[in-house]
Amino acid sequence: MRKLCPNLEKEDALETILEVPIPDEMFNSMGTSFALRCQNMQSWMKAQTSDKWSSPVILARINELCFILYHIGSPVIPLQVHLDNLHRPVRDSTIQASTAKYIVQQYIAATGGQPAISGIRSMCVIGKARIGATAFHLGDQTVKGKSTEEAGGFVLWQMNPDLWFLEFVVSGCKVCSGSNGKVSWRHSSNQRSVNTGPSRPLRRFLQGLDPRATANLFIDAVCIGEKVINNEDCFILKLETSQSTLDAQSGPKYEIIHHTLWGYFSQRSGLLLQLEDSRMVRIKGNIENDDGDGVFWETSAESVIEDYRYVDGVNVAHSGKTSMRVFRYGEQSANHQREIEETWKIEEVNFNIWGLSNEFFLPPSGH
Repeated sequence: MRKLCPNLEKEDALETILEVPIPDEMFNSMGTSFALRCQNMQSWMKAQTSDKWSSPVILARINELCFILYHIGSPVIPLQVHLDNLHRPVRDSTIQASTAKYIVQQYIAATGGQPAISGIRSMCVIGKARIGATAFHLGDQTVKGKSTEEAGGFVLWQMNPDLWFLEFVVSGCKVCSGSNGKVSWRHSSNQRSVNTGPSRPLRRFLQGLDPRATANLFIDAVCIGEKVINNEDCFILKLETSQSTLDAQSGPKYEIIHHTLWGYFSQRSGLLLQLEDSRMVRIKGNIENDDGDGVFWETSAESVIEDYRYVDGVNVAHSGKTSMRVFRYGEQSANHQREIEETWKIEEVNFNIWGLSNEFFLPPSGH
């Protein structure tokens, strides 16, 4: 991945460090020569704060990319992850709950053991991805949309599941999102305002990147059966979001109706091989006099997690693929369905970043 941008104005000047490294294929698509690619990359960097988005064609394209990045690039989950929550008594647990706790203990051993994952105080992850919308359906009619893949890169910083920051760049569109422990937020290159909400963990960390958060999350799950994933027998752990948590995570303009997670843990290796979740959100039609109507968004996502490798004694997944379906229906809204896919690969993982502090995760000014 490309991390530096040459200074074309001064030959002996230092190169500029990119905030988000970009894949070589994305850089190569910016021009026919190295000089032209560098010039176009500099123009793109400057355009992030310009009036470039005033063009309707460009704005429509960027809005499309932002929609995709919000849903598959930076989704959050409403569950709270309480660290160092692994020593739960099984005496009063059901068979399904106690079985889940045993499976989680096997997962901890498979990812490096309790001392290794407990030693994770912070992390930084650099990765690349290919993202695209594969289908578009409007009502009962299938509309064949443009099925293209876009290349991009991302950088993740984390101190705990509620303190994280993500920058994701895809084909000229940049999305930033984060959480400072009190509020979560996100902002894209075509927006002047910042969207905020309750503090929530980032789903991407549960895709094999953060074993400590994954173990602490699924310690409260129940085992509901078995399933074969990629020719491996897996235990299925299910985690339902409580109604009180859903109410606390809902806002004045929207209501989270349900959110369920499933983790598929290999019986052979103990590792998490697949993560699924399903949620439904209702956008209220009338905030002052809510009658239960509005527009419903239902999202289901499935992530296949692969290529586990040890980094400083911790077993971390380095690649995978996420498939997502998004449904929208309700009054005064045309029913539609979108299918989105992302193939991702991790280039670098670093733990216990020197100098990283809480101030790094503050939201943009005014929030």
